[in-house]
Amino acid sequence: MGGEAGERTEDLALVELGMALRARAYRFVTISPSSHRRVLSRSPGALGQTLGDVFGWNLPFRRADLEEEIDVLLQRSGQVVQEGGLSRSTVRYSSVGPLLLVHSSYPTDAESSVFLGPDTYRFCALLERALPPMGRVVDVGCGTGAGGLSVAGRVQRLVLSDVNPLALRFARVNCALARHPPTEVIQSDVLLAVPGRIDGVVANPPYLVDAASRTYRHGGWLGIELSERIVRESVERLRPGGRLVLYTGTPVVEGEDLLRTALDGLLESRFAWYEYRELDPDVWGEELETPAYRDADRIALVSLVAEVR
Repeated sequence: MGGEAGERTEDLALVELGMALRARAYRFVTISPSSHRRVLSRSPGALGQTLGDVFGWNLPFRRADLEEEIDVLLQRSGQVVQEGGLSRSTVRYSSVGPLLLVHSSYPTDAESSVFLGPDTYRFCALLERALPPMGRVVDVGCGTGAGGLSVAGRVQRLVLSDVNPLALRFARVNCALARHPPTEVIQSDVLLAVPGRIDGVVANPPYLVDAASRTYRHGGWLGIELSERIVRESVERLRPGGRLVLYTGTPVVEGEDLLRTALDGLLESRFAWYEYRELDPDVWGEELETPAYRDADRIALVSLVAEVR
């Protein structure tokens, strides 16, 4: 119980820190890890001077250079480490539309890291287009909660689910920052622990093969295993007329989209209609140098919007 109480105190500090950043007109768009690394390499050894430096670029900083209120809240949150007389935030705050979201610091090397990046922005844009007003909607593998929170205004009951406890902690903080606490925040492996009726499922799952098997990045066999599982479990749980919105990636081998091939029979037999679209033909090109993708021509971003019969 003591640990839970301490966690609640630290999470409240993260909420207050986010509110303080918002009051100072803080905004930061988070780029890919490789782009982040390239930007930092321009000024090796640089220290954080601005809020963007500290909570966006995650530069080390002198506490004396940080405004006292911000420093106090960061210390209370426990999300700070000391490095040779300097401090570094172990969280980032990123802007996604009107939302301000807390997530793991750069670099996201830990297995439990909670990631936000370019895929998050594309996922939220897809949901804006593809999710109509609905009843009870589950954001599967919610991470920061960005997807569900971005369309919370058109959802009667928002459920945020993730297998990662740290993701659920950050999702609760982000709900408080968005002033939209969800009905349910559930630790669940896909939909296994989510009870009751479901009207909609949205998901932006990991879709790469990660040698370290980091939860936020590893999608299983050829990166498509988890995406396929989400579709199959959603078909069984969604009410008739319920909607699935999936944003993910797939390897293309000799012109064949492997995820589309894996899903073909299910799409034709269990959905009243569906739209499967390639959003970007070529992402994560560096992964093609790894053994897992030795036969792949490319890795593509795709979306699936479908309605259950």
